[in-house]
Amino acid sequence: YKRQGINAEYGVTSLFLMDPKQREERIKKSIRDVPDFPKPGILFKDITTLLLDHEAFSLVINSFIEHFKGQKIDLVAGLESRGFLLATPVALGLGVGTVIMRKPKKLPGQKVSVTYDLEYGSDTLEMTADSIKPGQRVLVIDDLIATGGTCSAACSLVEKVGGQVAACAFVCELHGLHGRQKLAGKDIFVLVTYD
Repeated sequence: YKRQGINAEYGVTSLFLMDPKQREERIKKSIRDVPDFPKPGILFKDITTLLLDHEAFSLVINSFIEHFKGQKIDLVAGLESRGFLLATPVALGLGVGTVIMRKPKKLPGQKVSVTYDLEYGSDTLEMTADSIKPGQRVLVIDDLIATGGTCSAACSLVEKVGGQVAACAFVCELHGLHGRQKLAGKDIFVLVTYD
């Protein structure tokens, strides 16, 4: 059954039977490298090719769901914009709601925001003020952790309204940029690591 299985190259009949190394290999194979984007010298990890690959995308979503099921999670937060595409199906699989965190002036109604530093300036992340209730446990999801600035801001936003960060999850980690340091003390789950 094609939609549940994976091709014979990986020697398994189900996505769930993959060991972590096979899973990482399969996901990496679906991610495209784009040199010099968004600026010269950057090698961008593009997950749009992963989204086109039903098996790889299913593997990512189901890996997140399997890892976090049974844990106390009330909401899943997706960070603009690729994080939205990951957070929503994970939330559905966990039976919880989705919170979206966006760049400024993209959400209606009353908002709460956090401004954070980047290597070339600053940025702001917002969510609607009533998205997270005090005490709710939130899983924060994004496609990639590099320097950790955006996810750290998202965690601050959760905590600013009285929520608790249950964990942070990423498809990819650029290990050499030490993003985990900005998330010290947080539970972090990553599917694919690049040096």
